Amino acid sequence: MSHWNERWDLVVGLEVHAQLLTSSKAYSNDANAYGDHPNTLVSPVTLGLPGVLPVPNKKAIDLAIRLGLACGCTIAPRMHYARKNYFYPDLPKGYQITQDTTPICTGGKIVIPDGPNGEKEINITRIHMEEDAGKSIHDVDPFNTLVDLNRAGVPLVEIVSEPDIRSSQEAYDYLVEVRRLVRYLDVCDGNMEEGSLRCDANISIRPKGSTAFGTRTEVKNLNSFKNVQRAIEFEAQRQSEVLEAGGSIHMETRTFDAPKGITVGMRSKEMAHDYRYFPEPDIQPLTVSEAKKEAIRRSMPPLPRDLKKKYTSALGLSPYDAEILTDNKETALYYEGVLEHTTNAKAAANWVMGDVRGWVNERGLTINEFPITPERLAGMISLIGSGKVSHTLASQKLFPLMLTSSGTAEELATANSLLLDLNEDVIEAAVREAIMKYPDKVIAFRAGNKGLLGLFMGEVMKATKGKADPRRANEVVSRLLEQESV
Repeated sequence: MSHWNERWDLVVGLEVHAQLLTSSKAYSNDANAYGDHPNTLVSPVTLGLPGVLPVPNKKAIDLAIRLGLACGCTIAPRMHYARKNYFYPDLPKGYQITQDTTPICTGGKIVIPDGPNGEKEINITRIHMEEDAGKSIHDVDPFNTLVDLNRAGVPLVEIVSEPDIRSSQEAYDYLVEVRRLVRYLDVCDGNMEEGSLRCDANISIRPKGSTAFGTRTEVKNLNSFKNVQRAIEFEAQRQSEVLEAGGSIHMETRTFDAPKGITVGMRSKEMAHDYRYFPEPDIQPLTVSEAKKEAIRRSMPPLPRDLKKKYTSALGLSPYDAEILTDNKETALYYEGVLEHTTNAKAAANWVMGDVRGWVNERGLTINEFPITPERLAGMISLIGSGKVSHTLASQKLFPLMLTSSGTAEELATANSLLLDLNEDVIEAAVREAIMKYPDKVIAFRAGNKGLLGLFMGEVMKATKGKADPRRANEVVSRLLEQESV
């Protein structure tokens, strides 16, 4: 059988659940934390005891607005919560407080790479607030399912995309952008391993060239970018084989068996929308003023897409460099700090991506723990640019000194005799000594073996202990070697 994508087009929409970085839960003051002993982060509200009332978490609302503004969404000026009713073994009150007809954010988009330098917009249907359910544990007791309610009531946003994704790679790129964005905004830590970012994929196929949507299946709770790709690829292949054999696809919920790389049916979704939503009577409707939106907008950090555009267009960096520098907010803000004190954007990028990130990664630290401030690093870059210190000496000696000592780059270079010797007589003397030491190499050089220039440069650097200005030394070496007699 031919591979599915020769005859079929893939259509995917993703639903991403992101746990919000609040200290307490969505509607109670229980701690929002990960990894505590089971059923210790609970209260009468989480347990759904009679007579308790939910109180909305103000920070959760602010974070949802923050994310919506970053995605270019329309923020609902007035909204109400809804109850979503069906049997939850791990949400004791038997319904989930969510949003139905008035999601807090509608519209907007996430922009992903498309080809070498292109971009593609994945449109967002809505972003709404809801609460997480607890966790059912099936593999501890051989006869019973155990329930941990610590996660019940944790605030979430659900980001629902339009069915604009056309390949498993686009799905991967979309998730990378979503995770980068929520981390930049401090909305969510983006940790898929701990379940704070989870993804459901709605997958269908249709004959090539068709515009009508096929019947979709939903693959639930995918917990890594790679598994999202694998599940999409498998499901597309499975659906194509069913259709090519004359069968039909049924709307259903499936799960992904990662070790086997297959999806497995869980339940039919024929009644997908029969959740018996109705307005939550215990929480009054919310209003969001223009002043509120503006205050949140002003508090937001620079966003990765804006920074990438600035780095490639205004600063002339390559798309690869821009991608690395904006990979996480801390690196981007550090680089931004360096740019405040130097105009040499490319040199600054090379230092941040090279020596700085190397030092941080070797030690398993974050760039916030890096001991050289952006201003001090910019001072060293300026010192190199002015020809007072060579790049080699800076990397091998000055940079390590700055890691362990206070003071500006120039102060440390001066105190440790690292400033370049600009005296041409000293350089000439070193070149003449090298020429006398290697007369046969001089003849070979003049006969056309220009690669020997490096040998003489090495001798000069050795003789001057690396303090000769490389550009000037190169000029002197070339000039003297080309002369007939010295």
